Amino acid sequence: MTATQPPAVQDAAAPAQARSGRHTRLIVGSVLAGIALSVLWSYHFVDKTIGDNVANTLLGHDAKATAIGGTAAGLLFAFVSGLAGTFTACNIAMVASIGPMTHAGAGATSAAGLRFMLRPLGLLTLGMVVVSATYGFVGVLLADSLPQLSTATTAGGMPVRLLQSVVVFGVIGLAFAYLGLAVLGRVPDPFAHRPHARVFVLGMLVGAFLIGRPYPLFHKLFQWAADNGNPLYGAGAFVLQSLGNIAIVAVLFVLIVLVTRGGVIRWLAAQPARTIAVTGSLLLALGVFTLVYWTVRVPAIFGYGWFPTMPYN
Repeated sequence: MTATQPPAVQDAAAPAQARSGRHTRLIVGSVLAGIALSVLWSYHFVDKTIGDNVANTLLGHDAKATAIGGTAAGLLFAFVSGLAGTFTACNIAMVASIGPMTHAGAGATSAAGLRFMLRPLGLLTLGMVVVSATYGFVGVLLADSLPQLSTATTAGGMPVRLLQSVVVFGVIGLAFAYLGLAVLGRVPDPFAHRPHARVFVLGMLVGAFLIGRPYPLFHKLFQWAADNGNPLYGAGAFVLQSLGNIAIVAVLFVLIVLVTRGGVIRWLAAQPARTIAVTGSLLLALGVFTLVYWTVRVPAIFGYGWFPTMPYN
């Protein structure tokens, strides 16, 4: 043998080097995609054109202008306002949560594929419900002491409630980005052998979106719950808000699995590298978008720093 590496070692290293190169390209592409989305994202279109119109149609009246009339109406408003906010970045986490669970779904039939998909959806929902119920309960107890319910503004004109959004979504963005890099093997993965735990934590992060959400209809729901003064109502309303937020996407997932007769699950399960690529890139792109949008773009709107804007924003 020469002084160089033995051929056997070189052959074994080649696939690892190829995977590393693919992951590097995925990381760069995901980061760029997250930044691009933070530039292109239109909160006017998402919150007003889609959110307000959907809520107004389902409720049969102006969701913002009409007072919430009682507990039943409040709980209905919670679910409907969640549906109206379906077009949000947290649903990307739902897509990413399917990946870690598909390794067991190879060869799945339509019914088996549905079972394998419902398991991660259930874990994601459980994690989300734990956080949203807890925050709803505690939020009602703390009420107006929370920045999220404040009507004050900073010296630069930025609503104080947005400061809570910047901090919360900044942390959530970092968490998603780390999990994406962990899946792609670039940082230690605390869930490498615990896919169920990964999905549950993703659900907790999705539930934590409520802690920072400045969406006007959610702010109205939060204020109603705080005025009501019953923390159990707050917990129930926040859970319904979160469930409404993911309901449409969950139904679409189920329909896709049924229509393809488990083909989507089999496609992902056929190659572990494919699952890793889909899961890692989605989580990283979501993390970068959340971090850049909330900690750079939103403050720039009020003169804190600079960020490029589109004509429609």
